[in-house]
Amino acid sequence: MTSTAADRPRIPREIWVLIAAAFVIAIGFGLISPVLPSFAKSFGVGATASSVVVSAFAFFRLVFAPGGGRLIARLGERPVYLLGLVIVAASTGATAFAGSYWQLLLFRGLGGIGSVMFTVSAVALIVRLAPPAIRGRVSSAYGSAFLLGGIGGPVVGGALGGLGLRVPFLVYAVALLIAAAIVWALVPAASLRPAPDAPVRPTLTVREALESPAYRAGLVSSFANGWGNFGVRNAILPLFAAAVIGKQPWVSGTVLAVFAGGNAVGLTVAGRLTDLHGRRPFIVAGLGISGIATLFTGLASNLPLLMAFSVVAGLGAGTLNPAQQAAMADVVGNTRNGGPALAAFQMASDGGQIVGPVACGMLVDHASFGSAFAVTGVIGLLAVVPWTRVAETLAQPPLGPSVRADPLPDSGR
Repeated sequence: MTSTAADRPRIPREIWVLIAAAFVIAIGFGLISPVLPSFAKSFGVGATASSVVVSAFAFFRLVFAPGGGRLIARLGERPVYLLGLVIVAASTGATAFAGSYWQLLLFRGLGGIGSVMFTVSAVALIVRLAPPAIRGRVSSAYGSAFLLGGIGGPVVGGALGGLGLRVPFLVYAVALLIAAAIVWALVPAASLRPAPDAPVRPTLTVREALESPAYRAGLVSSFANGWGNFGVRNAILPLFAAAVIGKQPWVSGTVLAVFAGGNAVGLTVAGRLTDLHGRRPFIVAGLGISGIATLFTGLASNLPLLMAFSVVAGLGAGTLNPAQQAAMADVVGNTRNGGPALAAFQMASDGGQIVGPVACGMLVDHASFGSAFAVTGVIGLLAVVPWTRVAETLAQPPLGPSVRADPLPDSGR
């Protein structure tokens, strides 16, 4: 029997606070996205070196992700979340005063440590607090907050870039401190503690999670998503827009904002429908749409065409993200501590963000922008393959000591 909207549980108050904080964080991150590659190039480096700045942030996230997962298991999600925000705020503020390319690389890279702390903590909190019946809706709401901030942030960041390439970094540092204050004030530690008589939640290890074909497919799609929609889009697209369309910061900001707008539409629709129709159809569709649009992005020769490709790619990314996150929540469940498994899932995305910008930066320097976007699109399309051989996670129980998510009967195993 299909439940009505009135029957479905409400989103918990603590998650709404995290959503509000995500909006503030996203505005700040959007401020620096259109100016970071240009800021790096202002030190006299090429496309590869400027892309390494984006990869360095992801590299530190990748290296520290296992430690972040262990910190969550030991200290809890809230203190790790707050400390992570403060670390990124300090790193971003220092970035504004970088006097050389190497200082910029170091300061921006160190921010990745705090970033993985608050990202994995937030996802772990959402997995634990979200009622199973509305996991897709919660993922959509959380992702939409990032995207709404991501729509306005690049436009404002592009405008602030006209005042100086360092200004957006200072504003972002303040935004992160505001987000930390929101969570500190409105999510008290006592509200997250289990009842005194509640059983201790066992930890879901990465080895256990890998028993799930859906988790393994999620690692592949997370890598592809990190490569294309987080890495190459933030590192290469602003350079492409400046080289082909115009060097003004507002051009890159507008293109990134259009991507975020398409992302918001896809997220809103897929976030609600994935709770009704399953995760896999939206993951496959999102990867396919985003991959095809990215593959052809390098053919854009004017701003309207580049905006069109960007909005379609954003629509695909928005369709993918809530379904993918909900699938991982299905695997972990509410009764296990999913910190290590979720950290590894985030590491896959960070791996893509490391390799993608560097590889595509080299393609730009030695071949063309078109080849960089073509390779990125193909990687997104290849990530569809493992999801076509995985059973739907919506109807399956989460992993447990003796519970395993099996592949489809015709998967060849």
